[in-house]
Amino acid sequence: MRVTLHPGATEAFGVLGLPWDEPLERWTDPRLVAPREEGLHRHVVRFVEGGGRMWAIKELPERLAVREYQVLGRLSELGIPCVPVYGIVLERADDLGAALITGFLDYSSTYRALFTGPRGPHSRDRLIDALAQLLARLHLAGVYWGDCSLSNTLFRLDAGQIAAYFLDAETAELHTALSAGQRETDLEVASGNVFGELLDLQAGGLLGDDVDPWAVVAALEEGYRLLWEELTAEWLFPAAEAQDRLRERVHRLNDLGFDLDEVELDDAGEGQMRLRVTTRVSEPGHHRRLLYRRTGLLTEENQARRLLNDLASYRAWLEQQEGREIPEVVATNRWLSEIYDPVVAAIPPELRDKLAPAEVFHEVLEHRWYLSRAARRGVSTPDATAAYVAEILPAVPDDLTSGAGRAEPPRR
Repeated sequence: MRVTLHPGATEAFGVLGLPWDEPLERWTDPRLVAPREEGLHRHVVRFVEGGGRMWAIKELPERLAVREYQVLGRLSELGIPCVPVYGIVLERADDLGAALITGFLDYSSTYRALFTGPRGPHSRDRLIDALAQLLARLHLAGVYWGDCSLSNTLFRLDAGQIAAYFLDAETAELHTALSAGQRETDLEVASGNVFGELLDLQAGGLLGDDVDPWAVVAALEEGYRLLWEELTAEWLFPAAEAQDRLRERVHRLNDLGFDLDEVELDDAGEGQMRLRVTTRVSEPGHHRRLLYRRTGLLTEENQARRLLNDLASYRAWLEQQEGREIPEVVATNRWLSEIYDPVVAAIPPELRDKLAPAEVFHEVLEHRWYLSRAARRGVSTPDATAAYVAEILPAVPDDLTSGAGRAEPPRR
């Protein structure tokens, strides 16, 4: 037996003592757990708890395991949202298949849970938008998915939006760049898979009458093509408008969660300029990185944007109250101790794995706004928190997210 752990995967050392000389389906180790919400798998997958976190271990042919290990490692290096890969076990006894070790994605959800228990009137549309964006991000990186589907993707709620994570890399291929034909083939496969998955839900009575599988597939294709056009197309415009048009393009790309790597402006003649941009292949994360630097909180991008806005508002309120400028670090520490931490601490233990703490905080802010509007007066955050915990959080479907039961993501 040969075990290879990914660089920096020291926290996965706890899995080394598992019974690797036995098929996964026969494991009876006391560390085995069953997640509350689990997707469909073509191979045997077992979940193990240890070291304060959960691991997903998949048994599959060695060739596929090695490819998936390499692809997930490369995507992680590029910052593309995907499940974290920690190791691979090869040359197991009795010609058993290889075992791939990945991290369990806390507070993630499957498409089945989101389609059958949507959070908000547009969550299904946002799920499809998230899948289209993930596919475009992979294509920018030269990754041919080969089996893009809702089943091969995990989703996280993100302050009213949805973030998609790449899950299954068995069929993926790494290239320097993809041709238009490869991209269209990948999109065609994705459309067929999504259509089939929605038909399965429909046959099981799990799809709302308002959801048309054909319309969902059309939205996926249109969303992907519009996004790809925005990311890669050349633009012609009058030379006098160059500065404003460039600024508009940058803002649109940033709003979509992409950063620019290079900008090229050429004189196209007759008073016209040609704009080409190279979009950086990176995880959408300007706000999450900023929030992490300031607070140590690990969140999704839109959650971070919302928390930073609340932090800025709190700092402005402090300065008005005290009549002086408040240093950023002082305002941040007070916001954590006086605003954010009390909301998280108010979540009862039995409800802590319903939603990620940052998502709960976002929803508390939303609930405070609705309560204030209904009461025609300002409602305090503690009062809004109490009402939310009593009325809203218990109603979140148990299978909507697969929380690990931690009250707070780690601050590092």
